[in-house]
Amino acid sequence: MLIATWNVNSIKQRVDAATAWLKERAPDVVCLQELKCVDEAFPREAFADLGYDIVTHGQKTYNGVAILSKRSFVDAPVPRLPGDDADEQARYLEAVVPFGKGVARVASIYLPNGNPVGTHKFAYKLAWMQRLSAHAARLRHEEEPIILAGDYNVIPSSNDCRDPAAWTNDALFQPESRSAFRALIGLGYTDAVRAVTDDGGHYTFWDYQAGAWQKNNGIRIDHLLLSPQAADCLASVTIDKHVRGRDKPSDHVPVVAELTEA
Repeated sequence: MLIATWNVNSIKQRVDAATAWLKERAPDVVCLQELKCVDEAFPREAFADLGYDIVTHGQKTYNGVAILSKRSFVDAPVPRLPGDDADEQARYLEAVVPFGKGVARVASIYLPNGNPVGTHKFAYKLAWMQRLSAHAARLRHEEEPIILAGDYNVIPSSNDCRDPAAWTNDALFQPESRSAFRALIGLGYTDAVRAVTDDGGHYTFWDYQAGAWQKNNGIRIDHLLLSPQAADCLASVTIDKHVRGRDKPSDHVPVVAELTEA
């Protein structure tokens, strides 16, 4: 099974880019983030024509997550991250798909940015990460393949950015953010990219400003976290960097993992 995560930064603006990549890559399951549209406005037909079933959890103008699958969804998808009924931001969507002789649980995650540091936005980011850890811990008890895929808005280490000094004051690189990410890993999840390489230079985001793409001034903030049952099936991971150089690109690129099925 090929499973991917991609922050498309407005799905309505990236329909052509997204469908071109899907035709090229043909992943079985795709987690999308930052849709920036309500569910009714999602351009379903373009993706249904490629053989995908689609579930969305959208929000006008901001946020929004989706899961596209060539495998029929098992049970009803679950929108919203548990732990705060007052949180109306569309940042989490969970679904179950057939995998091997059983099923795999997949989540599309758009974690809060948190900037500027020292404001309620950073506090919201950390609280959201605590909720995610609590839920991820509960999911681990199911002892099934779990893929927590998405834009985490966390640079895990200095090895995950071209210029660490430039991110010193950013919420994505704060000790608290990185510690919360490590706490997720500590629950028994595997960072798919780091399972195959410890090398630097593997980035998933290049800002639109200051020639970041041309200078390869990137960061790695889009992650696939795998439960032990999923990590045992990991065959390969690829960051489709070339997509960033296409016309009207997102500032993020897809990350794709191949999981073998017994």
